[in-house]
Order: sequence, then C-alpha cells, then structure tokens
Amino acid sequence: MRDYADDPPVEERIAEPLRDADATVATAESCTGGLLGSLLTDVPGSSDYFDRALVTYSYDAKLEQLGVARETLDEHGAVSEPVARAMARGVRDRAGTTWGLSTTGIAGPSGGSAEKPVGTVFVGVAYAGAWGTGESFAEVSRYEFDGDRLAVKEQIARQGLRDLLAAVESRLE
Repeated sequence: MRDYADDPPVEERIAEPLRDADATVATAESCTGGLLGSLLTDVPGSSDYFDRALVTYSYDAKLEQLGVARETLDEHGAVSEPVARAMARGVRDRAGTTWGLSTTGIAGPSGGSAEKPVGTVFVGVAYAGAWGTGESFAEVSRYEFDGDRLAVKEQIARQGLRDLLAAVESRLE
C-alpha cells in the first residue's frame, strides 16, 4: 500500500506539525474504509495526536454517528461536497478533536456516472477554533483518481492526509 507514497510518506510528515500545534485529529471515512486511520497509526507515537477513525459507509452510519442530516444525504447523495463537509465537522465535534478529516467517494469498479465517474472523491477538512474566535472552518476539495479499487483508495487516503497537512501547516504560520 505504498504505490502512491511520497518519500517520506505523508503519514510520517504530518506527525511533527500536529505535535507542534498540540493538535488532535479524528477521521470519518466512507470509501477509504479505515485506511486513513490505518496510515496514521502506522507511525510510532501517533497516539499523541490521533483520536479515532469512524467508518461510516452507509447513509444510516453517516446520520447516526456523524449527524449528517437526512436532507443533505437525500438532496446531494453521499458522494458530495455537503456530505464531506458535514462528515468532517461531525467527527471533529463528536471526538472533540482539533481536526476532522473525511473521505466520501466512488472507489469502483462500478457506481460512477458522467457527473461523478469512478475515482471521484470529496475530502473534507474541519478545524475547531477556540470558542468565540470565529476561527472554526470546514473546507472540501474534489478529486478524481484513476486505477483499480485499491489504487483509488490509496490515492484518496494519501490526498486526504496531504490536505490535512496543508491545513495544519497553514495554521502554524
């Protein structure tokens, strides 16, 4: 599972910035099925900053575990910007972490459409600012990856961690 890894891999590069910021992260995963959490815990000492991974593959899991509104799922579908945003916020707030990271997409080989082909993913990153500062935010990026199911899943997970790393580093500046 290192076909798409940088050297050093992003799961190692993210450790120091999270520790420097005294920050924590939790993940809400759909299409990656726990791969974000697995990559983060591949790093010794990740318990300093990694709290939990919730695999919320079904609509019901997104609703029950993350508080994604039924209307959001009905209107936009699970693979959408609003759902990725709600997932990232939901896991951040339920875990009480500094950061929430979410993935929702179509890993394939089927399930795609002209609007959302196989390999489409939405990655959400949510930050919890101190109460009253107005600094909390959630942002979502859309990507499209090629390859078989496992290749797509790895690319999604690594891109999610890169997005998180960029957000953490921007808060340290």
